[in-house]
Order: sequence, then structure tokens, then C-alpha cells
Amino acid sequence: MKSLLSINKYFMRYKWLLLSGILFVILSNIFNVVVPYLVRQVFDEVQMKTTFLPNFANNEAHAAYSNTVLNTALWFGFLILLASVIRGIFMFFMRQTLIVMSRKIEYDMKNDIFNHYEQLSQRFYRKNFTGDLMNRLSEDVGRVRMYIGPAVMYIVNLVFTFITVIYMMFSVNVEMSLWVLMPLPILSVAIYYISEIINKKSDKIQEKLSDITSLSQETFAGIRVLKSFAVEDSFSKNMEAESENYRSQKMSLTLIDSLFNPLMLILVSLSTLLTIYLGGKGVINGTFSFGNIAEFVIYVNLLTWPVASLGWVTSLVQRAAASQTRINQFLDEVPEITNQSETPFLFQEIIDWKQVSFQYDEKNFNALTNINFTLKKGNTLGIIGATGSGKTTIASLLLRLIEPTEGSIIIDQQPLSKINLNDYRQQIGYVPQDVFLFSDTIAHNITFGIKEKNDRKKIEHYATLAHVHDNIIHFKNGYDTVIGERGITLSGGQKQRIAIARALIREPEILILDDCLSAVDQETEKQILRELKEIMVDKTAVIISHRLSSVMLCDEIIVLENGMVVERGDHHTLMNLNGQYAEIYRKQQH
Repeated sequence: MKSLLSINKYFMRYKWLLLSGILFVILSNIFNVVVPYLVRQVFDEVQMKTTFLPNFANNEAHAAYSNTVLNTALWFGFLILLASVIRGIFMFFMRQTLIVMSRKIEYDMKNDIFNHYEQLSQRFYRKNFTGDLMNRLSEDVGRVRMYIGPAVMYIVNLVFTFITVIYMMFSVNVEMSLWVLMPLPILSVAIYYISEIINKKSDKIQEKLSDITSLSQETFAGIRVLKSFAVEDSFSKNMEAESENYRSQKMSLTLIDSLFNPLMLILVSLSTLLTIYLGGKGVINGTFSFGNIAEFVIYVNLLTWPVASLGWVTSLVQRAAASQTRINQFLDEVPEITNQSETPFLFQEIIDWKQVSFQYDEKNFNALTNINFTLKKGNTLGIIGATGSGKTTIASLLLRLIEPTEGSIIIDQQPLSKINLNDYRQQIGYVPQDVFLFSDTIAHNITFGIKEKNDRKKIEHYATLAHVHDNIIHFKNGYDTVIGERGITLSGGQKQRIAIARALIREPEILILDDCLSAVDQETEKQILRELKEIMVDKTAVIISHRLSSVMLCDEIIVLENGMVVERGDHHTLMNLNGQYAEIYRKQQH
């Protein structure tokens, strides 16, 4: 239950809904116990008046008195109906406050978790599966919502039902009440032990559900690879095995629930039998009336649903606690990259890397070691190297998606970690190696991240610069064509060029191209680079590539090998060195 304490801030946020709901619960229970009291009154009143019926020898007097008895019963019947209607109204308001509160908290929780996910670094996403993240945001939050709404409502109702009903029972007959309530401690002990089993099983079930979600997400994301390798059956068997494991654990929990509820109903039924037996003896001895028996039977029945729901509520609470523990594991993750300044920032002079090294957690060697370079505004830096040489890591460090393990990145005489991160990233146009497009229109993908969403001339201008306009206009709906998930309906080259248009339309001060022309033919590559050279005057660019044709026109080129700079200079300087750069150039010319 400790994990559920983190929800208290939401209860405080909607305290008036919570307090109103509790008030309606109290009022509902007051009218709830009025009904058995009125039943006792009508039983006793009718019983008392009917004892006088034999005294009326006159048929007319007998009929008149019978009508009086009937009217008394009808009057009490009307009062019982009225009390039930009023109770129903308060129950309606109870649900409209407590359940509505739970939906509002669910909405806030999902937003808070999603916003927290957005703040977490790349390292977090390398360690956790997308399916697991999604499951905690949807399934786990849904389970917590069941605690916040139905469980809290039934718990509050249970407490006040017990208070009001037991008070009324003790006010009638203390000894009888103690006998009738005797099975309840047995129920409490059963709940204590069984709830522990439910909690452990709920933990395992949620973990298994995350595994299924992760497997499904990974399968659907890589469906083209699955089909091309003809391994659908293998993945189907994996899913079947995971589902069977989930089913068996779910059935085990269902078995516990199915045994728990009958146990409670048996104990409640035992209370009813005790009421009838002891009440009957009391009537024989003259210490109890038929009205008291009817009243106590109704009191026991009023306790039946709260007690019967206790197992269900306990299960909800235990499952919510297990889910909230899983949610808290991620909410307790502290973002590694945070904005340290609100001072407006505009890149104006120079980017200076000083002895920068970086090592990924899962590796025991540096991805980058002692990287030094200076990039002045308006200049272009080319970075080449073999796969795994650290090119993309440089891009991630420039974007401050990760922090250097050693050394520092200085921008305009300020450490990158100290400048306004939001302003800085707003001035960057980034095209990653693994292009990501959203399942939206082409136009919206190009205008992603900027305010001018409907400036079609501007969109077409930058699409033309990226040499993708001619492709787009041949689609059936042109720029309004909705592309599939991750741009699956487009070719690799089309996706890369749309991503380039998306970066250029921001009119960035710093442009970072991370091997984003690999799927483009060399002629189109030359045309794009020529356009970039013209529009990036007075702008700064970092071009990362394994093709020398992409970086030959850069002001400076650095060659990476095993995370270290082995050569630097412009194209002519590097060719004159006749080293690794020259060797790559000769190989790519053939």
C-alpha cells in the first residue's frame, strides 16, 4: 500500500469532489438504515393492531379496523419507498463525484507520466522496451484508476455502512448483534492472507502483460523483416507461449478470486441463519419481536454486498498497488538532461569541443575519446568514419541528448550544459540516420515542430530544396497524402528527403545531417548538397556520412576511427596526407 501514497497529491487536487462524494456516501447510508427501521415499525405496528381484530364482532367495525391496519402498512410502505428513492439519488451523486474524480485523476496521471517519459534521456529508452512503457501508461494506470474510483467508493461506503448498520443493530440488541457479527473476524483473517497471494500474482501478471505488449510492438514494427525471412510461424509460437503463460497465471488468480467470494457469502449466510435462529428463540421467550427479526435480516443483507465486495475491492487495491509500484519505478527515474537556464540564447560565434570523451553504460570502452575541434558560425564540418566509429554519438552530444563522460562542449563561451536548452534546440535542424516520420500527412511531417502549419508555398519551397517535391506531387493526394506508421509507404530515399525538408523549414542556425543521404543516389545527393551550400550561407552545418561525396565541400573534415580523430583538414589537405581519408576516397571512386 505504500506505493499508493504517491496518489495522495491527486486526491488533494480534487479534494472537493472527494469530500462531496464522502458526504453523499454518509447521506446514502443514513437513508439506507432507515429502511429496516421502518420495516420493524410496520411489522410491530401491524402485529399489534391485528391482535385486536378478533374483538370486533361487528363486520363493519372489523372491516373498518382492517382498513386502518392496511392504511398503516401502506403509509409505512410509502415511507420505505421514499427512503429508497432518496438513497438512490444520493448514490447517483456519490458516483458522479467519486467516479468522475477517478477519471480526472486518470487523465492527469497519464499526462504526468507521458510528460515525464518525454524528459528522460536516451539511456532510459535503451534500457526499457517500448511495449513496457506503453503498458505502464495504459494498463497500469487503468488498474490504479479502478482503485481511485470504484475501490475508494466501495471502501468509503463499506466503512459508513458498517458504522451505521452496526450502530443500529447494537441499539436494538447487543447480545444478538455480537452473535450475528461473529463470522466477520474470520473473514478479516481470510482477507489478510489471501490479499498477499493476490498481490504477488498481480505483480507477475502485469510483468507478463508487459512482455506480451513488447513482443507485439516489436513484431509489428519489424513486420517487413519477419515476412522477408519467413519467420512468421516462429514469432506466432513465441506469442502463443507468452499468451499461454499469461493465461495460466491469470487463471490462477481467477481461481483465488472464485474461492474467495463464495467463502465470504457463506460467512454472511451464516450470519443470516444465526439471526433467524436466535431471533426465533427471542420471540418465543418474549424478548424479541417479529419486527426485530425482519430488521436484523435486512441489516445482515445490507452488510452482504459490502462484505461480498470486500474481496473484489481487496483485489482491486492489491492490483493497483502492484501497478503503482511499476509506475513509480519509472516516475522515480531522474532526467539526466534538464534545462539549467531560462536566459534567452542565440548561437552567434563558435562551438568548441575540449577533450570530450563518452562511454555508453552497456559498454566497457569509450565510444569517443579526447575529441577536440572548433566549429565557427557559418562554417561546415564534415565527419566520416566506419560504422561504430562514434559519428552518431557526436550528433547526440551536439544535441545534448547525452552528456559527455569527460571533457566539455563550449558554445559562445558558455558550457552547453548551462545554456537554455529549449532555445538551443529550437535553433537546430536535425536529420537522424534512422529517419522517423509520423503517421500523418506529408505536409504535417515537413512542418513538424514549427508554428506555420498551413503555409503551403513555404512547404513546397523546402520540399523542392530537398528534391522531394516532384515525388510528392505524383502521389494521389499530394502533400495531403497520409503516410503509414514510420513512413512505411515511402521509399528510403523519399523518407530521408522529407526529413531534410523538415529540418530546413526550421531555418536553423545549426544543421546536423547524420548520414541522411545514404538512400539517395549520388546525382540527387550532389544537387541537395549544392542547394544546402547556398541556403546555409552564414549558417553552421555538421555533415556526418560514410560517403566522401557528402563532405568533400566542407570547410573542415575530421576522420574518426574507434572513437578517436585520426585525421583532420579540408579535402585537399587530407588528400595530400595520403592517409586513411585518401584511401577511402580511392576505394569509393571505383
